[in-house]
Amino acid sequence: MNEAVFIEFGIAENFGGEAMAPRKKTRARREPLARPVTRAMPLRTMTAEALDSYFATLNGHKPGQLYDLVLREVEEPLFKAVLDYAEGNQSRAADILGINRGTLRKKLKTYGLAN
Repeated sequence: MNEAVFIEFGIAENFGGEAMAPRKKTRARREPLARPVTRAMPLRTMTAEALDSYFATLNGHKPGQLYDLVLREVEEPLFKAVLDYAEGNQSRAADILGINRGTLRKKLKTYGLAN
């Protein structure tokens, strides 16, 4: 028999030339695959670069409510990431963030992330 026939019928040959049963399919792992280690830029540096870019693109316009803008841009993805890590447990997420659970719930409602 040629190799195509073995593949078609799900049979493989071992080194001794005898037929082997096809391999069983295994369930996918639930844990996420490890990401390759890369040298990430620190959040502080990324923030400084983003702010420099923001000021450079103002074209003479007056910046307004920058503090609120930065908090909105940072808080929402922060809360999403921590909630994912805490598997949706708001008490655990609040502990991780170092804030009161009531404060977290209020912020989640503000960003439309409350369940």
